Amino acid sequence: MKKIEAIIQPFKLNDVREALKGIGVDGVTVSEVRGHGRQKGHKEVYRGMEYEVDLLPKVKLELIVADARVEEITGALLKSARTGKIGDGKIFIYDVREAIRIRNDDRGDAAL
Repeated sequence: MKKIEAIIQPFKLNDVREALKGIGVDGVTVSEVRGHGRQKGHKEVYRGMEYEVDLLPKVKLELIVADARVEEITGALLKSARTGKIGDGKIFIYDVREAIRIRNDDRGDAAL
């Protein structure tokens, strides 16, 4: 099993959810987060004062998937989240040792 974590632009969330639904992925955790990478934020003006906005709003998606589906899912994420501009985000993939469904004690891939 793998954990796929994707940090994306907030306005791409619906596109990504539709792409995942289209390939049969039902379970996803979505969190609103803030951060920056190479884009390092931007400057804004409020009431005549300029200030730096360096923690930009992003969305973090977390999915636990079977090893066999990792490439399919990351491909769908890449295609649906990409704008081609700086700040599109990142995808991280981790090994997951075990998953347990609390309701009935299913384990491993059966718990997904």
